[in-house]
Formats: sequence, structure tokens, C-alpha cells
Amino acid sequence: MLYETYELQKSLLAGASAMAELGSEWMHNPANPFAHTQIGSMMASGLDVFAHASAPHGKPAFGLDVALIGGKEIPVVEVAEADRPFGRLIHFARDGAPDGQPKLLIVAPMSGHYATLLRGTVERLLPTNDVWITDWADARLVPLAEGKFDLDDYVDYLIGWLEHIGPGAHVLAVCQPAVPAYAAVCLMSADRNPARPRTLTMMGGPIDTREAPTAVNTVATQRPFTWFEQNVIATVPLYYPGGGRKVYPGFLQLTGFMAMNWGNHLVSHWQMFRHLVDGDQESAEATKAFYDEYRSVCDMTAEFYLQTIDVVFQRQLLPRGEMTIHGRKVDPAAITDVALLAIEGERDDISGLGQTKAALDLATKLPEALKKYHLAERVGHYGIFNGRRWREETAPVLEAFIADAEGRAKPAEPEVVQAEPDPPAREANSTNFA
Repeated sequence: MLYETYELQKSLLAGASAMAELGSEWMHNPANPFAHTQIGSMMASGLDVFAHASAPHGKPAFGLDVALIGGKEIPVVEVAEADRPFGRLIHFARDGAPDGQPKLLIVAPMSGHYATLLRGTVERLLPTNDVWITDWADARLVPLAEGKFDLDDYVDYLIGWLEHIGPGAHVLAVCQPAVPAYAAVCLMSADRNPARPRTLTMMGGPIDTREAPTAVNTVATQRPFTWFEQNVIATVPLYYPGGGRKVYPGFLQLTGFMAMNWGNHLVSHWQMFRHLVDGDQESAEATKAFYDEYRSVCDMTAEFYLQTIDVVFQRQLLPRGEMTIHGRKVDPAAITDVALLAIEGERDDISGLGQTKAALDLATKLPEALKKYHLAERVGHYGIFNGRRWREETAPVLEAFIADAEGRAKPAEPEVVQAEPDPPAREANSTNFA
């Protein structure tokens, strides 16, 4: 009944949102005498905030049509490749971009939000990289006939997509996918898979949740595994393509994230109200755009969610050396030539300091010269991969890291040995006989 109750509430709120939007438009109408008063402006703004907060949100679009490269606007086209039931590989093709730019696979989180949450990440990297991204499916839209999808399958997808992209790629895993991306690199390294990436960058990922536990870690560990099976797993209603599938609903994930920073969200909506009253439409629209993305959520398969809770948060199998994929041990010591970059936010309240950096210590056979750590100062979780500090401070670190790896991969220029010049011919009358 959990899912059905939510759907009923969503329908009721959608109707209320539509009515509030009509009321806001009427209060702004020049024909309405109240539209020219302070109280009218406040009523219109309040209705606008409510209409936006209660409106349903579907899957957003990336909307990245051009990239500024070398002072020129280069058209960008989203190309869906390697389409699979639970996700597809999107390539941001750029006709006219310089040849030889690094191939970069961005692994988006499967954590209740769509890949478009990383729109700002993609936009910043498009001018300097040939960018690909994982576009995970909403589990409620995947028919039961397509089978299950768990953490092991996630790793399989990543390996398959890297093989599709081809040798010499780079990987950027943002938050949750740090663990499966790291596992994929371990397995590919052990197999000497030619498609293993040159670099793996992990940003705010829960490699070792024993380090600086956060509220997210506490929620995942303070209750037994059976509690999650019995209380947060729901069945998709039959009117969806994935009807009958067991899922962890996206609306529960969103509720949890909102509850963690409830005060901040209230302040944001109050500020949006003030911007509307003051006529600062640009600032209000910026807040709306953020929440349009933030409230757009999708479901995860129950098996993926529960396995992640068990393996990553409750038993911490990866840092303990006990993680397996399809029964095969994940051994970080197998990584010997894939450069690793760990990026953490100083104020990250989701993945605590040290949780991502642990990946560097686990790779015991990787030379220290191929390990790098970056602390993003005064940055929270979302600031690691979005916003001004990401664009101006963190992204350049990532770009330099990739450039260094590209430089190491280039074959050495053959040494040109210049022949010694012949000695000058001796003059016939020379007196130097030495």
C-alpha cells in the first residue's frame, strides 16, 4: 500500500498545484486591482512557491546543445549507445571538436536521481573531453521479464560499456558508483582487460564507510538488514511497465535527503518567496531549476538497494577485502597501472572525509606516483561536482590528472642521434703533425 498511498497523494497535490498556479497568474494579471498592491504580490508569490513545490516532476533533459571550444560554439548531440534494459550509455557527440581529446565516462549515481543531476559536471567537461555518461533506467519502467538488477549487474554494465568505448578511456565516478566503478577496475586489471581505463576518479564515494561516519551511514547501520527488507521495499503498481517489480521507491530516497537538511530547504523556499515578492525573477528561477532537478526521482531495484546496504554500508566488504562480484573476489591489489584520484568535500555530510581516500590505500600494488588526493575546501557533497567551486577549482584538478595520464600513455619519441662531423681536411703545408 506504500506506493499506492504515495500515488494518491501525488495526484491530489498535482491538482492543488494546478489550482495554485492559476491563482498566481490571476494575482499577477494587470486586470486584477490586487495585482498592483503589496499584499497581492505576496499572495501571488506564495501561490507560486506552493505550485512549484507540489508539482509532479518527470525525467529532466540535459539540454546541452552546444559546447564552447576554442572560442567557437560546437554543436552537441546526445547519442544513445549500448542500450540495455536497466540503463543506456549516452555519448555527447561534438561534430567539429578537436581530434584526440580524452574519452571520459562519467558514472552517474543510481541513488534515486536521474543522470541529469550531473548536468553541470558534464557541461564543464565538454570543452576538454569526449564525454559519455551512464543513464540509469527508472526501475518502475522496466518490465519484470527483463529480470533482476543488483550490484553485480551494475559492475557488469560498467565493464561492458568501457569495452564499448574502447581502450584508453578515463572514468569519473560520482558518489555512490565509486564502489562498483572501483570493483570494475579491480576485475578488469586482474584480467589485463585492454579496455581497462587509464584513470579512475572517485568523488565523494563510500569506499570505506567506517571512516568519519555520517548521518547517511548511521541510517544504514542502526537497523538490522531485515528491517530494510520489510519497511522500505515496495511493489510497483500494475499500471506501470514494471508493475509487480520490487523496488526502493525514489520518493523515499528524496524524503530521506530532504529530512537531513530540512532547515536548509525551508530557508531556500523562503528566499525564493522573497525573490518573487521583490521582483527578482532570475534568482527565483535559479532556485526553481535546482528543485526541478532535485525532486525528479526514480526507483531502484530492491536487489540493488539491499545489496548496497549490506555490502557497502553494513559489512563494508570492499575495505575488508571480502567483496565479491558473481562469486569472484574483488582485489584492489590487482590495480597496477590505472591512476587513481580521490576527491572529497571538506563539508560533505553524505560521504565523510577519508571514505573516498581509502581507495588509494587499498591499491597496495599501485605506484604512489599514480595516486592523487584532492580536498575541495569549504565544499559540501553537491559542491564537489556542481557549482562555481567545481567549475573553477575542482574541475581543473581533474583535467590536469587526465592530461598527465594521457602524456604517460604517449609513446616516447625516438631519440635522434646526430653523427659527429668529419674532421676538417689537413692543409698540405700544415706544421701541426700531432
